[in-house]
Amino acid sequence: MGLFGSLFGKGIDAHMEEARATEGAVVLDVRTPEEFYEGHIEGAQSFPLAGIQSVLTRIPRRDTPLFVYCLSGARSAQACRVLDQLGYSAVTDMGGITRWSGAIVQGRK
Repeated sequence: MGLFGSLFGKGIDAHMEEARATEGAVVLDVRTPEEFYEGHIEGAQSFPLAGIQSVLTRIPRRDTPLFVYCLSGARSAQACRVLDQLGYSAVTDMGGITRWSGAIVQGRK
């Protein structure tokens, strides 16, 4: 792990590798629906920060591994705090999609 990795932890690419290797993991994109439509990581689900509490009905198991990202990392950090307060025990803040080096999918999936 380089200098920046040791200072700031794993990047979004490494977190996505972990998410894909974790059974039952769900990747949450907490940007707006419009941002999600313009481009998102394949397999991510749209959970806008403004309505993050909907996770309670859509993902009722509080031990589900959740991997959260946004545009820059600010909204994902907020979402992770809320998810923690809601009792989710396996939440990872992946930061911002701007650092993602993989493919971007457009439209709804």
